[in-house]
Amino acid sequence: MFTSGFKVFDIHGHLPYAQPFLSTNEIHVKKNRERAETMRLTWDFPKEGSDPEGEGKPLMERWIETLDRHNIGGINFLTAANNDDLASKISANPDRFTGFAHHSIEAPNAREELERAVDVLGLRGYKLFGPMVQIPFHDRSLKPVWEFLAERQLPVLIHFGLLGHTGGIVQHLNINPLSIFNVASEYPTIPFLIPHFGAGYFQELLHLCWGCPNIYVDTSGSNQWVRWTLYELTLEQLFRKTYELIGPERIVFGTDSNGFPRGFINRYLQDQVRIARELRFREEEIEGIFGNNARKLLKLQ
Repeated sequence: MFTSGFKVFDIHGHLPYAQPFLSTNEIHVKKNRERAETMRLTWDFPKEGSDPEGEGKPLMERWIETLDRHNIGGINFLTAANNDDLASKISANPDRFTGFAHHSIEAPNAREELERAVDVLGLRGYKLFGPMVQIPFHDRSLKPVWEFLAERQLPVLIHFGLLGHTGGIVQHLNINPLSIFNVASEYPTIPFLIPHFGAGYFQELLHLCWGCPNIYVDTSGSNQWVRWTLYELTLEQLFRKTYELIGPERIVFGTDSNGFPRGFINRYLQDQVRIARELRFREEEIEGIFGNNARKLLKLQ
């Protein structure tokens, strides 16, 4: 899919972590199992237990193998059990793995923990779920965190929009990307990455990009939320409109890959590269979107 030996870098991966936004209601769990199986069949994902040889291997060894299999240069993990767990898992392969801190921004020691995660653990940014933060992002209590991020010019990736599936979060104080507007305006040296094209809030995300040049769009996931809009919307339209309005420099590729036996979701990469080429993006723009923009944000060579 690429020329001159270019290697993809994925900004959006996950290691195993607790997901408190997932419902434990029996009806919801049953429905979500059905949805997961439909998605598996639709996207040709491997079935659980379909890779018995790999199941006995260490987790990060499996990640190296799946990256090599698809010729991927590296991946940035956003979550794990905690910051220490993430740092320990990626430490053996710093040339292939990077990671973000992902502790609660509402914790009394949030700034101190972020500083430790960056300076001691070597993490390169901060990950938040908007609908899991129970106060406005511009609340004064969060100011120390934003000030540290602005001082270091560290990227912050915030999931806005629909969260979870049946029984998940569809309404919340911080579900809309515009809820970060005041902070993004006040701290223009913080690069904010908004994944999944806004996950149901694409127009609001574009408005946010219009007002704040430090907003980046993360392309990750299947982006099936487009089927839940009242107007026709496709992945090609998402790419074209975003490219037209903010340019290729603020578009960053991700997959939302999060476990095995799937591993790295190459299908998402193939679909997105095909669209970029059909839209006649230049080669340097494609290399930016699918790796080099992320490398700049993470200060990687």
